[in-house]
Amino acid sequence: MRELERDSLPSPLSAANPLVVVGRGRVGGSLVKAAELARIPVRHVAGNEPVEGAGAALICVPDDSIGEVCSRLAPSGAPLVGHVSGASTLDVLSPAAERGAAVFSVHPLQTFADAETPVEGTPAAIAGSDDRATDFARSLAEALGMRPFEVSEESRAAYHAAAAIASNLLVALEESAAELLDRIGVDQGRELLAPLVLRTAANWAERGPAALTGPIARGDRATVQRHRVALAESAPEHVRMYDALAMRAEAIAWDAVHGESS
Repeated sequence: MRELERDSLPSPLSAANPLVVVGRGRVGGSLVKAAELARIPVRHVAGNEPVEGAGAALICVPDDSIGEVCSRLAPSGAPLVGHVSGASTLDVLSPAAERGAAVFSVHPLQTFADAETPVEGTPAAIAGSDDRATDFARSLAEALGMRPFEVSEESRAAYHAAAAIASNLLVALEESAAELLDRIGVDQGRELLAPLVLRTAANWAERGPAALTGPIARGDRATVQRHRVALAESAPEHVRMYDALAMRAEAIAWDAVHGESS
């Protein structure tokens, strides 16, 4: 982790006016740790604690609590107020904006299993109410070791849906696979499937759609139908999920073969 000199801190942060991270959850804790490692003056408070003297306040609470926390913080006088939500727009920070603060967002594109998840190298979606706020969001993300990129306000929900598909729904998918193994009497399904999952993820990162393998990529419809019959017997609630994913995989396989020539 790189260490910043005091004169390179994101303006207006200083020892007297630190970054105040509001919220003691996993994201807040991880960002506080990153700030400490980068020698950024930081204070960590709960959602109901004061933030007076903040150079900037960064709200790290669940989405449905951001507006309430922001309303409470608005009179504190923090010149910059931000949140780390992926799906929420800057409108949720309107109490601070109406008070005269510049508002921003920094969303680490990462899954946080605990409050010590490193963010070095993590992409971060940023937005700001004006150039000053956007510049601060970018400089803060960079100071914390992240790689900032901008997402328009009207695209926030779609952006976050992509993140949820890639992370949250991947967990749901793999749990479904492990559960199916358990139902047919194969123990330790997660341990057995993990090498396949990790290799597939690495292949996709390196090769994109060319990483698709298996019966659908080969056009083996008979095997796909056997899958459907087996699922109907062992896990009928998963048939619709399998069909939807199989259709998507078939479209990806078709594009890989015909896309460039069409």
